[in-house]
Amino acid sequence: MTNRRDYTLEERTEIVKEHLETEKSIGELAAEHNLGYHLVYDWVKKCKAKGVSGLEDWRGQRRVTQEPQTPEEKLRVRIAQLERENYLLKMERDLLKK
Repeated sequence: MTNRRDYTLEERTEIVKEHLETEKSIGELAAEHNLGYHLVYDWVKKCKAKGVSGLEDWRGQRRVTQEPQTPEEKLRVRIAQLERENYLLKMERDLLKK
């Protein structure tokens, strides 16, 4: 079993900010903070794609309770809700026809 450590949002944000502001390489930061290269790389990638909200840790939480992080994600959730509602209404209509 590995020794896994959970990093706070503040720790992740500081490390990514350090990479972006000081132009330190990901490898240098990983060695400096005693982290894996791919861990830091993933944090930087997520931060560039979604901003600081991309660094939040959602493990162990249900997807339904999560807030959408981007406008596109919010629209995808709304479309899925409307498609589900449409499906249920069609089922109800078909049932009432019989």
